[in-house]
Amino acid sequence: MRGAMACSQRIPCPGDVPPPLCSEAARRATPPRDGARLCQARPVKSFRCRVCGNALTFENSVCVSCHTPLGFSRAEAEIVPVDENGRYLDADERAWHVCRNLNLSGCTWLAPVEGGQCSACDLTRVRPNDADAKGLSQYPVAERAKRWLLVDLDRLGFPVVGKAEDPEQGLCFDLLSSVAENVTIGHADGVITIDLAESDDAYRVRVQKQLGEPYRTMLGHFRHEVGHYFEWILVEGTERLTEARALFGDETADYQAEIDRHYSEGPPADWPERYISTYATMHPYEDFAETWAHYLHITDTVETAATYGLSRGADVSASVPFRELVTDTWMPLATALNMVNRSMGKDDLYPFLLPDPVLDKLDFIASLRGEGTGDGSAAVDQSSR
Repeated sequence: MRGAMACSQRIPCPGDVPPPLCSEAARRATPPRDGARLCQARPVKSFRCRVCGNALTFENSVCVSCHTPLGFSRAEAEIVPVDENGRYLDADERAWHVCRNLNLSGCTWLAPVEGGQCSACDLTRVRPNDADAKGLSQYPVAERAKRWLLVDLDRLGFPVVGKAEDPEQGLCFDLLSSVAENVTIGHADGVITIDLAESDDAYRVRVQKQLGEPYRTMLGHFRHEVGHYFEWILVEGTERLTEARALFGDETADYQAEIDRHYSEGPPADWPERYISTYATMHPYEDFAETWAHYLHITDTVETAATYGLSRGADVSASVPFRELVTDTWMPLATALNMVNRSMGKDDLYPFLLPDPVLDKLDFIASLRGEGTGDGSAAVDQSSR
């Protein structure tokens, strides 16, 4: 468990029009956004401008070559040109519009309603107040990581359902400023809380060194916390729970007691033989979430490397054991990328070892693709990092 060194102001979004992001009544009254539940089977790592053919990046809102305004179509998993009014007509002649939060958070995704917000922004329940200049300056970094996470999940076929559609088991994000109160990163009942202070590189590196972590990024936080969410949805209350307990341990173990033990005694001496990180040793919930995060790290990086010709193509959606992709493709690639980083005087890109028990856990995570929804009744607050 970690509190922010600065303070946090948990203030709902100001009264923009349409209704604020934080309004529970507004969220429940808002119909589900088209494209909120997608299963893209291909990577979306390489884009080209449809007007001039220039290479684009995921964050581009304008083509730097021909200056065409752009938007990201979640339904097509493509960057598409929009007109001077920010409008795009899809193949069915349906109009889409650039998200109203373009200038607030840099969101380029398309929304179904003019002046409305996209399906990604719909998932943000709380953001910094307009009077919080520091929080607002940190906010776009978190939103960018969240959008990347959603593309990960869409690509791999994991369902993303918001609280507007499912108030009990849907997903939402509280992206909180730490200007006026402490913020603890964590997950509880489908609500993922992120401390926006982690957007600051100097702050994040300082905390990383204090905790002795080999890796700490904003995207990593999102991937870890959404692992808690999907364990709650896809494992707890389902027939997969027994298998999960055999791999990760009994998730009903007292969470606070395990936190206290971890920070007083440290990890077991043989942790590198069974876990992916020291943090994973703290509690079965954390072991699952850490493994889930690495599953997303690996699949995303393998597909990116293949797209740009740095590695042979590998189908992360193949039904073969995931460990084969790890041993045959990921491990050689990670070693090469680590050497490239060292050649530039940088730390290793992927400073982790993957023993056999971790490969078994990764196989389990990969097998959850396409699973149904459990009842999640056993879920507890998993506040982490």
